[in-house]
Amino acid sequence: MVAAQALVQFRVDRALRDMVNDILEAIGLDMPTAMRMFYNRIVLERGLPFAPTLPKDAAIRLQARRAFEGLRQEASKLPEMTEAEIEAEIADARLGRN
Repeated sequence: MVAAQALVQFRVDRALRDMVNDILEAIGLDMPTAMRMFYNRIVLERGLPFAPTLPKDAAIRLQARRAFEGLRQEASKLPEMTEAEIEAEIADARLGRN
């Protein structure tokens, strides 16, 4: 008995597709076979067959964004300053008075 077939389509950057095709071709696979292997591995693992982690630089950017958002929340609780108050604070900082 033949299992019912389903068409799976998705969009991917052309350069990425070409790089993947080159690699698969070098190891003797085509894209449909590789994708079937990937799907089967997901079933066997009951999840992704690799640990989904952020690259180090992406993790650092995420950490920086969270820190910035935290500072933004803190700043939103401070009273508004006039331009003269801001200038005075900058001048004090430059003179080491803070």
